[in-house]
Amino acid sequence: MEILKKFLKKSLTSVTIMVVPHSKVRPVKIKVSILCLVCSFLLCIIGAGYVASVGISTIEYYGMKRKVAFLSSQFRDLKVVMSSLHKADEEFSRLLSFKSKKKILENAEVSNAGALNIDLLKTQVAETIQSVSEIRKYIEEEKTLYRAMPSGWPIKGQISSGFGAREHPISGNTAQHTGIDIRAPVGTPVKATADGIVSFSSWHNDSGHIIVLEHGRGFTTAYAHNKANYVKVGQRVKRGEMIAVSGSTGTTTGPHLHYEVWKNGGHVNPAPFLKEAS
Repeated sequence: MEILKKFLKKSLTSVTIMVVPHSKVRPVKIKVSILCLVCSFLLCIIGAGYVASVGISTIEYYGMKRKVAFLSSQFRDLKVVMSSLHKADEEFSRLLSFKSKKKILENAEVSNAGALNIDLLKTQVAETIQSVSEIRKYIEEEKTLYRAMPSGWPIKGQISSGFGAREHPISGNTAQHTGIDIRAPVGTPVKATADGIVSFSSWHNDSGHIIVLEHGRGFTTAYAHNKANYVKVGQRVKRGEMIAVSGSTGTTTGPHLHYEVWKNGGHVNPAPFLKEAS
């Protein structure tokens, strides 16, 4: 007990710290106990140790972060490579499934270097992606043209009057027949021959109930003498969709469908388009 009292007495003994500035300012005296001075010293040491440990941890953290970022980048690159190769394989498999297209795709052979060369693989994949992109672009253009180009018969029946100059069945005068006439019973379904948008669906004195479809890529089709139209202006239709039923409205000598194909604003013979596209 006596020892503790002596220790406390000594630790509480005051000491004076004098701060002498290198100027004309008077020195500053700071009076503190030995215990306070020792505690301050210990806190400084602990604080310095903590700051040093935090600094080391921070350095290690950023170093690890850089390594993780690098590895993540490599894994992402490999993932992109694998995904691109998979997509390319699917794309070529899909293209090769088009049996009606008599084309052969020639691929450059890649030698086996015995090791995985990421840079070389990336270059090859980039070239493959470019090649596939060009093929995809070509297929999309062909698909757009295919969907826009009239194909197939708009109605089941028989051609009663072809395209070109003919004697008008009512007036007897020679005139240009701008489409073909397909004989069919009243009420036979009339179908769109290509995807398109209805630009006209109404009555015309000569054509009766008539529908005009805009297909894009310069193609337009017209369906005249219908008994009734089933589509409205602005409506989108698909190839094969029923748009009307045949009739004998307007100036006619009997029930039939007058079918026209326009290309870039001019009438063309619809007969070649009656064949289904392969």
